[in-house]
Amino acid sequence: MEAPPKPTVDSLRHVVNNFPIIDNHAHNIIQPALVDTIPLESITTEAQGRAMRDAFKSLPHLRAARQLRRLYECPDDANWEELLAQREEWLRTDPERLNQQCFQGVHALLIDDGLSNPDKVLPYHWHNRYTKAPSKRIVRIETVAERLMESLLVGVTDDDLDAATFFTDTWVTLTEEFEKEIQEAILDPEVAGFKTVICYRTGLDIEPDYERAARDVGHPFERYVERCVRKKKYRIERKALNDYLVLRTLEILSEETPRLDVMSKPLQLHTGLGDKDIDLLKSNPGCLQPVIENYTNVPFVLLHSAYPYTREAGYLATVYKNVYLDIGEVFPMVSRDGQKAILRQALEITPGSKLLYSSDGHYLPETYWLANVQFREVWLDLLIEYVEKEDVTPHQAIAMTKDILFNNSNILYNLQYEAVFNDLFVPPKTLTYNIKSPVESSTSPNAASMPPGLNLQQHASPLAPPYPSSTAPRTPSEGYQPPPFPPPPTEPQVYDTQLYDTFMQQNPEVKLVYVQWLDYMSTIRARMVPIKEFDRMMRSGSRIGISQGNTGTLQNDGSTPVMNPIGQIYVEPDLRSLRRTHHRDAIPSATVLSFWRDERGNRIRECPRANMELLINDLQYNRGIKLLCGFEIEVTFLRRSDAPQDEAFTPLTRTHAWGTMSPEQWLQIPLLAEIATSLSDIGIEVQQFHSESGQGQYEFVLAPQPLLASVDSLIQARQVVAQIAAFHGLRATLHPKPFPGIGTAAHAHISLDPPDKDLQFFVGGVLKHLPAICAFTLPEVVSYDRVADDSWTGGTWVAWGTQNREVPLRRVSGGRWEIRCLDGFANMYFAINAILAGGILGLKSNVVDFPQRDVRINPSSLDEEGRATYGITQKLPVGFAEAAFALVHDDDLVESLGQEFVGDYLAMKKSEHEMLSKMSDEERRVWLIERY
Repeated sequence: MEAPPKPTVDSLRHVVNNFPIIDNHAHNIIQPALVDTIPLESITTEAQGRAMRDAFKSLPHLRAARQLRRLYECPDDANWEELLAQREEWLRTDPERLNQQCFQGVHALLIDDGLSNPDKVLPYHWHNRYTKAPSKRIVRIETVAERLMESLLVGVTDDDLDAATFFTDTWVTLTEEFEKEIQEAILDPEVAGFKTVICYRTGLDIEPDYERAARDVGHPFERYVERCVRKKKYRIERKALNDYLVLRTLEILSEETPRLDVMSKPLQLHTGLGDKDIDLLKSNPGCLQPVIENYTNVPFVLLHSAYPYTREAGYLATVYKNVYLDIGEVFPMVSRDGQKAILRQALEITPGSKLLYSSDGHYLPETYWLANVQFREVWLDLLIEYVEKEDVTPHQAIAMTKDILFNNSNILYNLQYEAVFNDLFVPPKTLTYNIKSPVESSTSPNAASMPPGLNLQQHASPLAPPYPSSTAPRTPSEGYQPPPFPPPPTEPQVYDTQLYDTFMQQNPEVKLVYVQWLDYMSTIRARMVPIKEFDRMMRSGSRIGISQGNTGTLQNDGSTPVMNPIGQIYVEPDLRSLRRTHHRDAIPSATVLSFWRDERGNRIRECPRANMELLINDLQYNRGIKLLCGFEIEVTFLRRSDAPQDEAFTPLTRTHAWGTMSPEQWLQIPLLAEIATSLSDIGIEVQQFHSESGQGQYEFVLAPQPLLASVDSLIQARQVVAQIAAFHGLRATLHPKPFPGIGTAAHAHISLDPPDKDLQFFVGGVLKHLPAICAFTLPEVVSYDRVADDSWTGGTWVAWGTQNREVPLRRVSGGRWEIRCLDGFANMYFAINAILAGGILGLKSNVVDFPQRDVRINPSSLDEEGRATYGITQKLPVGFAEAAFALVHDDDLVESLGQEFVGDYLAMKKSEHEMLSKMSDEERRVWLIERY
């Protein structure tokens, strides 16, 4: 075991100063031409007009001025006019530099873009250029209603007000359109939540009874409409109407989220500190208590630290599950001591899981920067004080910092972002391959399918002329380049002990943990760790050290050219994958998947799971795309034969066809039901299971999940299937061709959100690189025996089609696709990584018109001319050697996946083939069945 040093005050300081921020409450930057209309001194005060002159002598202003000198690189003794002159020079010559510095450390922004006229500010997505992840919208409900009213009353005059049904018709139309817009925003993935400014307008003493609020709105609404028509002023500031809009929004949120155990999108409310038009007494969040109690599945976010009512807000956040306290705007509006006092009050009873960071940044980029700098400064001082007094440990302080800056908002707003803080890998300056030869012998069953000139016997022979040697550096292609994150390594990984503690509270009987990882050959490797030792690992931050050489061995520990006995890899459990094992396990146990780390605790490029996270992050952060994936586990259940003269395995059932339930099959229901219920018991949802076409063959359909979690669940589910079968004296195999006439696949369904770029991803990317991708999705010689035309296996042509099972890429619906050229031999991390890399290349190309058309017919039934009309010109590889050849010549895909990785993978596949080629056909079949 290798234990990194325990967190110290120095590591706490580093986290506070550098951990990325999700800013849960911000506003748009103003259009550059209007910057001069906003006085810089306004960023530290809510005063306006004549009162703003006195702001220059306030502590918040004096402190901010000192910090802004540092930002603008002014001398320490520069006065305010000199500071403004320097700022003006920056804005004139290099505004981009100022923006980049002001948004440094901001991972994502949640932007209320209802602050002013849209023409006055830059759109919310403009800010994405300065953040790691895409910005999201917060919809201001009063702005929605006011803009609707403005559009409804176009051309209306005083004469129209006299019509008998005018007010009623207007009210009905307004409420219908308002409800429609709120419902659409709920479904819009670009909208993270909603917001009301009722605190500014009429106060937080909202009428809690929705029916009464609806009855009271009549006369105030008529007066409001008259003002709109006569004065063209659409601001809503009549209590009954404001109350109704808030309650109607809450009603819609509740209706759209009917389950009490599921939270809707949050509603933000201004509380406390605000513009001078606020009624200070009615801005006390305590006024909201009856409303909070009436809408328990709507999260309420109390903004602006509720200052000066921080304690009241903290109490609400403590006693109600659906209340959160935003600790924003007081940075930089309040002095240092005031900020520290506010944070103290927030922490008096409020859990760290209920506090959210925000800047309330608006119009000027400096507002974001000052809030960021000042919060980190004061927060660090406060935490160090608590650590020195032993109220908290450095580890606890670090965890709370990460929660407030990132995790709490990430969870509350369902952003599914990842705080990329530690280095995923340190890429070498020159990526090279480690082998010079291919992966199959010329004596293999697929020898006839090998590309011309491919020598599969001699280790020293190049796979193809452009295939680089282990010493010649490869010139990067113009294709995909790795994304510009994460930052350099900074601190050892610290386990989420809260996640671990929660698991143990729910499963106190667990005595053993299987720490597992999937190697290059798709073999599950494991260390069995008693719970006492596992607990020590979690508390100390330890990892399990294994030899670097273990990653370069075959399924039977046979050596390969990749095996390096020098060096160490550190296996680090990923607690997100921690789950109980099934009830048949010998003792109550858990299983957890792992990352591979280097000696500094950084993820390494060889790690299959780390590579997947890197690609997922690129899609999510740089392209605003989220993915869900659901797998189908096709498995053949076999009986072992005891008689030496018989076949080693026979199918469990023979009276068998797709979707049937013969009496022979019915007798296997106890086995199948035990598998399904065992998976459900450990949190892996089986949507359905049924017989497949082959004798003894069944399919279990797993529910879709985020991509990494779906692959983790697949691996854990396959273990359950195999182990329950073994308990019944059976062998469950994923072998793609265990018997003639039986083909076993491992189809994956991948969905894009939003779905509008699915053709670019799958047709322009995955399909274009599919021959090379097959080296990962169909990784064995026998994998290609399953691929055939007219057999519902995906066919042999590089093509796609809607609801077409005779093509390798089946489009199920908009955004959802099925990968059919995939089997159970694949290391699923590698296979999905290759698919992701291909898809990203398609997105990056920006091509939207493709020669490959939607094929609604079996391609094998077409002649060459017919296929050409659909853009079908290429066949899938007919053997692994051909797939490897395609991979080596696909520069962009290799560059995306990493040249060293691809070289290592192919070298190991070559060694595996040399081992398997020494066996007879039957020996090889049995050997693979026993392992997959």
